[in-house]
Amino acid sequence: MAYQFVLYEKRDRIGYVTLNRPEVMNALHPACHSELGEIYDSIAADPDVWVVILTGAGNRAFSAGNDLKATAAAGRQPAGQAATPAPMQNTGGFGGNTARFDFFKPIIAAVNGWAMGGGCEMALASDIVIASENAQFGLPEPRVGLIAGAGGVHRLPRQIPLKRAMGMILTGKPIDAKTALDWGLVNEVVPLADLIPTAERWAREIMECSPLSVRASKEASMKGLEGGLEPAAATRFPGFQKLMQSEDFIEGPRAFAEKRPPQWKGR
Repeated sequence: MAYQFVLYEKRDRIGYVTLNRPEVMNALHPACHSELGEIYDSIAADPDVWVVILTGAGNRAFSAGNDLKATAAAGRQPAGQAATPAPMQNTGGFGGNTARFDFFKPIIAAVNGWAMGGGCEMALASDIVIASENAQFGLPEPRVGLIAGAGGVHRLPRQIPLKRAMGMILTGKPIDAKTALDWGLVNEVVPLADLIPTAERWAREIMECSPLSVRASKEASMKGLEGGLEPAAATRFPGFQKLMQSEDFIEGPRAFAEKRPPQWKGR
C-alpha cells in the first residue's frame, strides 16, 4: 500500500519505515500519525517482517517532532476553553510507536540528523539507535510551551543518568551525537553515508537469533521494568510461553548439536 507522508517497504525480513516530509524536517502532523499507525499495525501482523528500521528522508533530520505550524493552524486552545482536536487517530501514540507497548519486534532507529521533541521520543521508543555524525537529540517542548508527553519525560530518565536527563528536559537544550553515545543514549555513531548499512548490519545480527526468542526477550525486558526484579524474574510472559511451544524452540538446540546454522521459522 502506498502512503503520502511515509515510505514503507520490506526486504529480507526487514521493514523499512521512512518519514517522508523532508521539506519540514520530517515533522509529523495528524495524517502522518495515521499512516504510521497503519504501518506498525501491518508490521505487527506480518510474519515476514522480523526487524524494523525507522529513519527520515533527506540528510538534515530524522524528525523535528510535532509540526507546530499544523498545530497552530488547527487553532489549539487552552484546556477547558475549547475542544482540542485529537492529534492522531491510532493506538500507537506519536509516530505510531511511542505508546505501542505490545509491539515486540525490534525497532532500530537510524537517526539521520535532528531528532527533536517527538522525533527524539520516537528514537527513545526504539530498541537500538544508530546515529549519524550530524545527529542532534533534544526535548525542546518547554521552549514552546509544551511537554514531551509522548513518553519523553519518562523514557529519557530511564535510559540515561537522571541528572543528565533532567538537564535536557528542563532546559530543552539538545545534545550532539557524540554526547548521546557517551551518555548511552545511542548504540553507535557513524558517517551519514554509513547509517543505513550500519542499521542493516545490526538487523542482520538480530536475525541470526530466533525471532521468537528476540521478541520474548524484548517483552520480558520491557515488561520487567514495570515492577521489581523479583516479580519480573518469576513471571512467564506470553512471548516466552509461545517460544516454548514453537518449532524454533526445538530447532535451536538441534542445530547446535548438529553443528549447523539454525533454520528459524518464527513459529
